[in-house]
Amino acid sequence: MFDIISIGSATKDVFLISKGFKLIKSKEFKTGVGECFAYGSKVELGDIYFDTGGGATNSAHTFANLGLKPAVVSRVGKDIYGLEIMHTLADKKIDTSQLIADKHHKTAYSTILLMPGGDRTVLVYRGASANFSDKEINWLKLKTKWFYLTSLAGNLNLLNKIFVFAKKKKIKISWNPGSEELNLGVNKLKSLIKQAYIFNINKEEAQKLTGKKDIKAIFKELNRLSPGYNIVTDGGNGAYLSDGTLIYWARAIGSTPINTTGAGDAFGSGFCAGMILKNDWDYGLRLGILNSDGVIKEMGAKHGLLKHIPKQIELDKVKISILN
Repeated sequence: MFDIISIGSATKDVFLISKGFKLIKSKEFKTGVGECFAYGSKVELGDIYFDTGGGATNSAHTFANLGLKPAVVSRVGKDIYGLEIMHTLADKKIDTSQLIADKHHKTAYSTILLMPGGDRTVLVYRGASANFSDKEINWLKLKTKWFYLTSLAGNLNLLNKIFVFAKKKKIKISWNPGSEELNLGVNKLKSLIKQAYIFNINKEEAQKLTGKKDIKAIFKELNRLSPGYNIVTDGGNGAYLSDGTLIYWARAIGSTPINTTGAGDAFGSGFCAGMILKNDWDYGLRLGILNSDGVIKEMGAKHGLLKHIPKQIELDKVKISILN
């Protein structure tokens, strides 16, 4: 029996750092800002950094570090990067018996263009991670009390089967959907959101999903969709949580970020670990904030993760209040 099984992506990541990357404001970009470099030129890199990533592996590392017994359900290519991901997980004693090696697709690969201050643009090749099939999963081996569900490249059929299985087996789901899932729209997702014990997205995603801008209006819609714990992360502002009655605001520590990649995974898995360990949302918020704070101070999505349960003096650094 596992304490939790992380389901989702596994990637090889490369971080590129350059003073040649510039921000350009334009309505041509969907965010209103583009990260650009001169066409036809050679752009000098100040540094380059390699790591493994993906929501399933990042979250599983948090769970292992905090003393839980995790497993991973994910897909990699039958290549050198797939082997690296498997060995990295095995080194943490994370079960990899359901890490599927795909002979036809390469391991997912992310190229992260880092700006000063940690903001970034990510170029994504989804590769093997985008080809999940429910027929590959050994469902009889999914013996756990919790699923931590991350990006499945918009595979609605697999999502539905996971939620049906979880309901049948009384498995709690902490769901941090990827962009491809959220692009399916609220009408296709609402029955799944309703079943999630924890539903965790960032503010930009929440605004798009609910059609609301204000955080209170966002939670009014989320609480209508889900009776569980709803979480909206907001970068340097911290994170908000609703228990269906009140909205709580956990402030960020305020550290200067050098890299924000993996911060969302770190917060979500930290919060979920707190719920597993103590069934206490306050404790979960503190673990989530501390875990994400560590990640933004290091390169890569794993090196800054909490290495053990933090002491009370560390937990007390996180300030939580009711949002008025």
